[in-house]
Amino acid sequence: MTQTALILIDIQNDYFEGGLWPVAGMAGATRIAASLLHRARATGQAILHVRHEILAPDAPFFRPGSTGADIHAEVAPITGEAVILKHRPNSFLGTDLGARLEAAGITDVTLAGAMSQMCIDATARAASDRGLTVTVVQDACAARAATFRGRDVSAADVHATIMAALSGSYARVVDFADLDGDTARG
Repeated sequence: MTQTALILIDIQNDYFEGGLWPVAGMAGATRIAASLLHRARATGQAILHVRHEILAPDAPFFRPGSTGADIHAEVAPITGEAVILKHRPNSFLGTDLGARLEAAGITDVTLAGAMSQMCIDATARAASDRGLTVTVVQDACAARAATFRGRDVSAADVHATIMAALSGSYARVVDFADLDGDTARG
């Protein structure tokens, strides 16, 4: 029997306008993630919130104990929903996420959050490597613009590249509206 968990990754205050590390499209992605969360709560699906703290003394964002490291109010956990604290992009690394999923008999995970090119990518690949069936709700994820060797890459292009790379080999990549369908879109 398939058991699915919703995993919301790093939807934290520092990623929003006014935070220390704003991510393009974060507000829109969070609205969709909130819809996913509402739906998961209504159906009794397992829900796990992952939050990141950077332990380096010169951390540019997600500083331990800061309001920037808090989960955004729009997707705040309620009683009974697990909160996993991590310190690396891969939500499984150094956490009990894998053990929690295994103990609950979870076979499928649905991912949403930020950033597409870091924690969504790392967690999707790790989940797939663990034998889980992975769905990434791409419009509930957000990316940040990047620069590589002097070339600026827009947030939209970073996001599209990561979703294209994940699609097929590591995850089923869908829009929220198509979540229950068989159509994977990049």
